Amino acid sequence: MIRIEKIESLDMPALSVYRNLSETELYHINEPAPGLFIAESPKVIRRAMEAGYEPVSFLMEEQQYRRGAEGVLDAVPVHLDLPVYVAGEDVLRALTGFPLTRGCLCAMRRGQLPHWEEILENTDRICILENVMNPTNVGAIFRSAAALGMGAVLLTRGCSDPLYRRAIRVSMGTVFQVPWTFLDGVGGSAAPNWPVPAIDKLRERGFMTVAMALTDRSVPIDDPVLAHADKMAVIMGTEGEGLSEKTIALCDHTARIPMSGGVDSLNVAAASAVAFWQLRAD
Repeated sequence: MIRIEKIESLDMPALSVYRNLSETELYHINEPAPGLFIAESPKVIRRAMEAGYEPVSFLMEEQQYRRGAEGVLDAVPVHLDLPVYVAGEDVLRALTGFPLTRGCLCAMRRGQLPHWEEILENTDRICILENVMNPTNVGAIFRSAAALGMGAVLLTRGCSDPLYRRAIRVSMGTVFQVPWTFLDGVGGSAAPNWPVPAIDKLRERGFMTVAMALTDRSVPIDDPVLAHADKMAVIMGTEGEGLSEKTIALCDHTARIPMSGGVDSLNVAAASAVAFWQLRAD
């Protein structure tokens, strides 16, 4: 059931998830259970609910609510008792510190992440991100992965969280569409598995590992050695520094995107789109 609650004061305790708490604090708010994240815009919120994420509350601009919130409230599971906090645009800007995209935010519960090896069972193309720290780049990579045939994304713990608000927004909600998890144990409790033994386990499961990096042994991404691999893991590194030397040394192949005009490389998000298109499954 949906309950409409007019915002009478910015100090309402229930609004703290939208006003006071950082994304890191939201992540830890329910420990040891998974925490919360904030989804923005009706389209993204609907995509999250379709993926099974449970809403906790909504924050909506009055005009957006009167227009029906683009059907987002109609998609709320009937068994949930949820508040919808409503106010004018100026009040919401004062509360959140930024203009709301399409006039709607939703606090949602995180799900329990699967173990990374489980994800390998259902795909023949994956992207692995090593310490990609910028949430804009993480979100853009997810969008490219969804559009260009990557069946999953695995991340080291040095990466930005895909459920940070900016990553979600840039991805257009594809972080809820593409399976993903971190390269450690369930719940982050086990020791890191990257790059060892993860690369060995990928190889055991039939994945060709391709490091995207500029080295003396890099081949162009259209090189025949990379064509027609039954399974492939495309591995991309952090902005600026790229992949670690250890990771590169452990991979089956190192690939580069051919450049012209005196440019030596692309931003990691732009490079992901080019690599995913060229290295997609037949």
